[in-house]
Parts: sequence; C-alpha cells; structure tokens
Amino acid sequence: MALVVVGPRVVELVREEGLPVPGSEPECEVAGPDGPVGLTRDQARRATTAVAADTRDGSAVTAPDTSDVDDAVLRVLADGPPEGAGPSLSCRGSAADDLAEEQITGSGLTPRAQAVLEQMTVVFGDQVLGGFAPGGVQRAGESTHNDGRAIDIFYQPVTEENRRRGWLLAHWLVAHEDTLDIQYVIFDDRIWSAHSRSGRWQPYDAPEPGGEILRHLDHVHVDVLRGGSP
Repeated sequence: MALVVVGPRVVELVREEGLPVPGSEPECEVAGPDGPVGLTRDQARRATTAVAADTRDGSAVTAPDTSDVDDAVLRVLADGPPEGAGPSLSCRGSAADDLAEEQITGSGLTPRAQAVLEQMTVVFGDQVLGGFAPGGVQRAGESTHNDGRAIDIFYQPVTEENRRRGWLLAHWLVAHEDTLDIQYVIFDDRIWSAHSRSGRWQPYDAPEPGGEILRHLDHVHVDVLRGGSP
C-alpha cells in the first residue's frame, strides 16, 4: 500500500476547491436522511444494481448482496431524497486517459457506448431509446451523439414517478462510470461529469429555448469517453 503524504496547505487548497483530501473521503456518497453516508465504489455498484433489480420490470439480474449497506441508503436510492425524486448518489470522477479512440459501428454507437447499452439493458430491461441510429446521426454543433458516443433514455411523460425511474438509472450509471468509461450523465436539470474530482451533481445550463428535451427532464443522457489524444 502506498503512503501518500499531504501537507497542510494542500489540504487547505483542496478543501477550498471542494475536492476530496486524498485518503480522507469515500469514493461515493449518498445523501441519507441523517446526513451523507460514504460508500465504496463496489458498494455503490451493488446498491444501485440491487435497487434496480428490486424495482424495475425486465431486469435479468439477481439483486446482489447488500448486507453491508444501510437499509436507509437503499431506501433513498429507491425512492429519492425526502423532498422527492432527485440526485442522491455522487461518486468521484475517474476519467481514464489511456483509452483508444473508437469509431462508430453499424449500430450507430462506438463499442464503448454499445457496452453501456448492453449492460444497462441487462439490469433495466428494454428502454425507450434515442440519440443514435444505424449510420449515425447529425445534430447541430458539436455533439457526442454525432460521434456515436451518446444514448438518450426516455421517461415520458414528465411525472414524479418517471423522475424517480430516471434517477434510478442515472445513479446506476454514475456508480459504474469507471468500468463503463462513462463521461457525462445529464438528467432533470443536473449534470454529472467523470472529469469532476468532487463527483458532485451540478446544475445543468440548458441551451435556449429550454423545455423538457433541452433541460433533459424527459430523458437521461449518457455518453462515454472519446479516447485518443486529449
């Protein structure tokens, strides 16, 4: 095990920036009813998968063992924070910088994005999807959809129940970002980035004219890392 020595000024700086002090904070955190609850990445993966398996039709997985996760944490992940559906799980970003760049395949997705789709389908069953098509799609401006690196998963109409369902998926994606090379997850006026060392959900600044689609109120957007040279 490597010993990391952190000077007091470094600790002060990372705290000022809202970053984790090395060795001092868990990889993931759930906003529990009595305050934040730290989880290892493995616990976060198992917890989000268990909640999905227990609450979603069409899951092809058996709920993993979560005996080491507080029941209150599982309830928050299943139902949302006390004030209603919303972001409750955050995980520190770990964007890999040694990935090869990939090209669109016949499905309209890169292999990395295809892997996200396949794993997501195993856990959550068939979904209403968009944002990609065989041969690719072309959206105005720069878009990870144009590169075959993004998938939209729709939860329509916009209701409290569909918000809850969307957050189940969004949290699962964040918990698995390191194994699936996920870059961004956007949903419900919030964005999570693998490039963020703090791992906190941030307000999403939707382009004009806004609305349900541009604000990602009716769908979860997930995209994967490009790879190649920065």
